[in-house]
Amino acid sequence: MKFRLSLLFWVWATIFIFAQEHTFYNVVAEQGDGIFSLLRKQGLDPAKHYGEFLELNSDKITEGTALKLGEEYKVPYASDSFKKTGVLVEADKDAEVPIFDKELGQMSLKSEKLKEAVYYLIADNSSVGEEMFVNDVTKRLAADLMVNGAKVYIMGENTSDGQSYETSAELMGDYIKVINKWFIQNRGKYQRVLIIQSENVTDSGNMEVAVYHYNKSSQGQRFAQNIQNVFKEKSISNRTSEEPSLIFEDKNTLFLAKNMLPAISLLTVKGAAKTSENKIFIKPDKKEFANLISNGIINDYADVEFEN
Repeated sequence: MKFRLSLLFWVWATIFIFAQEHTFYNVVAEQGDGIFSLLRKQGLDPAKHYGEFLELNSDKITEGTALKLGEEYKVPYASDSFKKTGVLVEADKDAEVPIFDKELGQMSLKSEKLKEAVYYLIADNSSVGEEMFVNDVTKRLAADLMVNGAKVYIMGENTSDGQSYETSAELMGDYIKVINKWFIQNRGKYQRVLIIQSENVTDSGNMEVAVYHYNKSSQGQRFAQNIQNVFKEKSISNRTSEEPSLIFEDKNTLFLAKNMLPAISLLTVKGAAKTSENKIFIKPDKKEFANLISNGIINDYADVEFEN
């Protein structure tokens, strides 16, 4: 009997210690850090996690909110941390890292409009020159969605060792595998995929925008339409598309649409051409561009919530 009690106590103590060790991690305070700034830099909402931080560090904080430079403090693990709600995924393996690092100190939760929403963003660069534009817009969009309560995955193309895919089929296959896995794990939530492509975009010329959807997906069509409608309202031209959105035509997006579980839409942005038809013309402002996409996405989610 004594042996049983001792064994039970040892098991309980082990579980308790293990749980304690995995409820927090240590962070060193930097110059000028207070509790609020340190929590923000870790992607946490200070108002929500302030009390928990005080409990974890009750032996080190005696008065005020100032922290001692160079001192280690315990920071709670939290599922709502921006480190967990914004994830960069390497498409060919299970490696995942936070989308943002140093930027976290400037991010704060604005609303929970998108609390039950999950988005998968794919930045499809047509050339090295377009990479900066698409990646910047994608990260700005991710931040906009995250501060409104959404969970966001950005799909990365290249591995950390610098090797890239030999064929687009391999890349598409990995996108499908990873996104379908996360779709199943987030089952029951509103989930959408958005691909952003650019071509011949410059800082000086206007851009033409089009949004495409898979013709067999009503969810993807509405998602595309809501994004398209926001761009049409901000168009600098009186001649805009009469079609609310366009249909997938290229084999890569069709392949993704037919094999991915969540609804998928494609947004293309190109340097404006006078001969363009069924396109929307806007100015090349990355911040506004990302905001417009975000507004369209929020409108789509609001439509779904209203119907439910």
